[in-house]
Amino acid sequence: MKVFATRLLAAALCSAAVFTAAALAQTPAAQPTPQPVPQPAPRPSAPVPAPQPPSVEGTAWVLMDYATGQVLMGHNPDGRVEPASITKVMTSYVVSAEVAAGKVGVDDQVRISENAWRVGGGGTDGSTSFLPVNSEVRLQDLLYGMIIQSGNDASIALAEHVAGSEEAFADLMNNYAQKLGLTGTHFTNATGLPDPELYTTAHDIALLSRALIRDFPEDYEVYAKKELTLNGITQHNRNSLLWRDATVDGIKTGHTAAAGYCLAASAEREGMRLISVVMGSSGEKKRADDSQAILNYGFRFFESHQLYAAGEKLAEPRLWKSELSSLPLGLSEPLQLTVARGKYDQIKAVIDIPKPLIGPFEQGQQVGTLRLSLDDQPLVERPLVALQAAPEAGFLGRTWDGVMMWWESE
Repeated sequence: MKVFATRLLAAALCSAAVFTAAALAQTPAAQPTPQPVPQPAPRPSAPVPAPQPPSVEGTAWVLMDYATGQVLMGHNPDGRVEPASITKVMTSYVVSAEVAAGKVGVDDQVRISENAWRVGGGGTDGSTSFLPVNSEVRLQDLLYGMIIQSGNDASIALAEHVAGSEEAFADLMNNYAQKLGLTGTHFTNATGLPDPELYTTAHDIALLSRALIRDFPEDYEVYAKKELTLNGITQHNRNSLLWRDATVDGIKTGHTAAAGYCLAASAEREGMRLISVVMGSSGEKKRADDSQAILNYGFRFFESHQLYAAGEKLAEPRLWKSELSSLPLGLSEPLQLTVARGKYDQIKAVIDIPKPLIGPFEQGQQVGTLRLSLDDQPLVERPLVALQAAPEAGFLGRTWDGVMMWWESE
C-alpha cells in the first residue's frame, strides 16, 4: 500500500507540474488594449461663435499656448524665414544658461572689441548700444542693452566673452537649439545680421520664446522694460505693444530688408499666457497691429483647463504575478489643455494598457498611454505610469497566477 500511495502522489505532482508548465506556456502575449478612463470633469463655458481668425500679413505667423506648447493657429509655421534681431532671443537664452551653469558671471567685465564696435555699431538694422571700443562693460548691463536696445555691439561682445569668438558662440546657439527641439533653425551669428545660412521658423521662435520664459523667468522680466540708459544714452524698447497693452511683457522685434518686420510677443491674462510670432510683415505698425489681433483673438476664443492632476488615479487594472492584485495608474505631471471656447466637454480620453498586465513594476515606470482627442483629431498623448511599486510575487504566487491566466484565456 505504501508503495502504491507513493506512486500515486508522484503521479499527481507530475500532472500538476505538466499542467502548470502548459499554463505558463500558453500565457497570452501582452497587447495594448483601449480601456475606459475617467473623462475630464468639465465646467463648460457657454459656446462662443468664433469668427474667422484675423487676417495677418507676413510670410509666416503662429499663436502658441505657453502652458502646453500647443499651436492654436497660424500660417506657414514651419516655413523657413530670416529671424533678423529675434536671433537675440537665443543669444539671451545662451548667455543666461551659461551664467546659470557658472561658466560666466553677471558681474564679469566684458571688453568691447574692435570687431564688436565696428560690426555692431553699424549693423544693417541700425541697432547699437553705442559702446566705445576697448571699453569694459558689466555683463548684466550688456545683456540688458541687447534685450532692450537690441544692441548688435552688445550681442557680439557677449558672444566673444562667453565663447571666445562669435563663430564659436554660434555653435553654442545651435547646440542649445537642438536641445530645445528647434528643428528648422540654424544660427551663424549672435545678432541676426543677414547670412545665407541664418534661418528659423515661426514655430521655432515660439518654442524658443516659451523656453526662455520657462527656464529664465528673472531674465525674461527685462524684456518688459520700456527703456534703458547705457553709456549715457537712453533708448526705447522697439516693442510698441509694451505701451499698448499692459498684459504684454515681451518679447523681441526684428527687422532687416530681407527679413521684413518681425515681432515675437507674449501676454498673460487671468492666468493664461499666449505667445505670438509674426514674421515678414511690411512695417512696424503692421507687425504690432497683427500681433495684437492674434493675441486678442486667442484670449477671446480659447480657454485652458487642467484635466488631470499629477498622481490622480485614472485606472487600476488587474495585475498578475505581483504582490499587488491591481496597479493604480496615472500621470507623473499635471495635464493642462487649451481648446476652442465651449469645446471642453467634447474632449475624449482613452488609455491603452497591455493585457494581461504582468508585474513587477517600479513606481513611475510607464505602463500604458493616455490619448486625448477632439472632433476625432488627436490632441495630446501622455505616458501612463505606475503610481506605486508592484514587486514580483513569490514562486507560488507566480505559479498560481500562471494557472489562472491560462484558465481565464480559455
